[in-house]
Amino acid sequence: MSTKLSNDPLAITLFSEIAVIDQLARTRLSRALPEGMELSHFAVLNHFAHMGSEKTPAQLARMLHVTKGAMTNTVTRLADAGFIHIRPDWDDARKKWISISPAGQAARDRAVQAIEPFFTDIVETLGTDKIRNLLPIFRELRSALLKS
Repeated sequence: MSTKLSNDPLAITLFSEIAVIDQLARTRLSRALPEGMELSHFAVLNHFAHMGSEKTPAQLARMLHVTKGAMTNTVTRLADAGFIHIRPDWDDARKKWISISPAGQAARDRAVQAIEPFFTDIVETLGTDKIRNLLPIFRELRSALLKS
């Protein structure tokens, strides 16, 4: 027997909660970031801080689940701020390779310090055990959403 999920109160409640949590978290994080830094800027800089290797704008767009146009805008702003290096692809002139600059690493580190109280507050409020129990569920949900 098939259930129509569009009218399922459980599914509606789940995604309503996710949407509200997303909005609240984005708002709090945006307010905490250093002046002039947007969440999209932080996401790119944070990715490079963890992964280190060069990426193309298209690769970054796929990894961060945004459009190529949105990533082009973010990359342009980061380059204007001196937070990333952009170099041509020596084999394909249509491609560009992006890496984080020392100024970008420093900006990312300042941003982490600025948002740390937000994360500390959430961990203290929920507790590490609850968060550890939630993570596998969130990862499974993300995986299911990527497949659909």
